[in-house]
Amino acid sequence: MKTGVLVLSALIFLILSCGAARAEGKEELAQEYKGSILVDGSVRTYLVHVPVSYNQDNPTPLVLALHGGGGNAAKTQKVTNNGFDLLSEKEGFIIVYPNGIEKNWNDGRDVRRYRSQRDKIDDVAFISALIDRLSDEYNIDRTRVYATGISNGAMMCLRLACELSDKIAAVAPVVGAMPVNLTFSCRPSEPVSLLFINGTDDPLVPWRGGSVRFGRLSLGRVISVPETVALWASHDNCPVEPALTEEPDTDLKDGTRIKRATYGPCQDDSEIVFYTVEGGGHAWPGGYPYASERFIGKISRDMDACKVIWEFFKKHRRRE
Repeated sequence: MKTGVLVLSALIFLILSCGAARAEGKEELAQEYKGSILVDGSVRTYLVHVPVSYNQDNPTPLVLALHGGGGNAAKTQKVTNNGFDLLSEKEGFIIVYPNGIEKNWNDGRDVRRYRSQRDKIDDVAFISALIDRLSDEYNIDRTRVYATGISNGAMMCLRLACELSDKIAAVAPVVGAMPVNLTFSCRPSEPVSLLFINGTDDPLVPWRGGSVRFGRLSLGRVISVPETVALWASHDNCPVEPALTEEPDTDLKDGTRIKRATYGPCQDDSEIVFYTVEGGGHAWPGGYPYASERFIGKISRDMDACKVIWEFFKKHRRRE
């Protein structure tokens, strides 16, 4: 009887010890948290993922990933298949997912139905303040701050390149184009490197420019994708003719092919890279199918956009 009690006690102790060890390990790996900051009288929120390898003694790159219209921080993680979180652990950068006001960014299209644009929310000021906040909390390499985003987030990235080039070294807009209104006011103070990824069959953001469509709704106007790339090649004083390559067709069943155009070297070693996803829709290449193909078009599986974007970012620093 005593032996049975002792065995049972030992078993209970072992279970509790294992549970405590798991809890302790979980706490040690708890590098993801929600934060908030007050900007222009509004509480703005964000989600941060800090790699386990982070060392306060080492200057660390910072990547901002901006959600699309109707999205949020958590949905951006899902759309990208947590690709940036995994790369953060492997490559040692901090990734932050900011939230727009009522799930939208003021990207410059002046769409009245969105509060962020109707009330002219200063999202550039929010991103600027967020970079400063994270730089206070962590040892951020201020020459290696980057921004990427999808759709509305992609167009917000273009606005950041226009208005925050003194803080951001490179941006990577995915399935976005330059809002018409923004083309007239865009005056970057420094060259910014850009990587574009756009599908030729995007049913929401038109390749040839015009109205951004969501069903029957018209949500502002953009210039064409080729015009967007040419505009930024002009801003960065790039060579007129790009180097052209065709990417490997690694998935023969996805209905897409990817071509790459590289403009460079441009001013101050900046660079423009443009991936054309032939047959591609309004989607993150290699990402999660957040809606049906009938609604957003085809998702290319010939590219892991997260890896491609990070490899591009790694090459570029902002001159101090």
